[in-house]
Amino acid sequence: MKKNFKSLILSDLDSVTRRDPATSTKLQAIFFSPGFQAILCYRFNHFLWQKKLCFLARLLSQITRFFTGIEIHPAAQIGKAFFIDHGMGVVIGETSQIGDNVTMYQNATLGGTKLFDKDSKVKGKRHPTIGNNVIIGSGAQILGPITIGDNVKIGSNAVVVKDVPENTTVVGIAAHQVEKKAPQETNKVFCAYGIDKNAQDPLSDEIKLLHKKIHELEEKTKNLK
Repeated sequence: MKKNFKSLILSDLDSVTRRDPATSTKLQAIFFSPGFQAILCYRFNHFLWQKKLCFLARLLSQITRFFTGIEIHPAAQIGKAFFIDHGMGVVIGETSQIGDNVTMYQNATLGGTKLFDKDSKVKGKRHPTIGNNVIIGSGAQILGPITIGDNVKIGSNAVVVKDVPENTTVVGIAAHQVEKKAPQETNKVFCAYGIDKNAQDPLSDEIKLLHKKIHELEEKTKNLK
């Protein structure tokens, strides 16, 4: 456990210095990154949860939430090199599963929508499953037992309630796909907040086309009058 725990923490620490331009050293990450502090506490709390020390794990997670503003349920499963930037308001629910090299920004939520059966007390899978190399923008809400594929970028304030295929970018309420790239292209540039300013939004293009047609119809109507 010691070796695995140490490797996870080192990967989390390394992810801060690699993805946060405001943090240049690991010492700065330890003292000034609430995201790293929260994930460090989560790793320990998750270990306690696995040892059936659930009450203690929940208690410590609430204390962590008080100091960092980040709420991570001890039962959640999180891979290596996980990075939470800024962090305030981040919520990761109990049955969430997160892959490797995932980045989350402030006020993002992995929330549950499936109610448990009060008679059987079986809760089941209620929260999202996040693939590897995913970027989740600030304010994004990913809700329910859905699957987000590898290399996905979720734009800020998007509301995602359906599965998202790998190598795509989604934005909006409800979130819709704006682009899909080949796997070798997705990881070339790190897109902060899950936004690629060069991505083409087909919905936006359709609205522009509709606006143009309305303008043409208005002109024809004026001519008829």
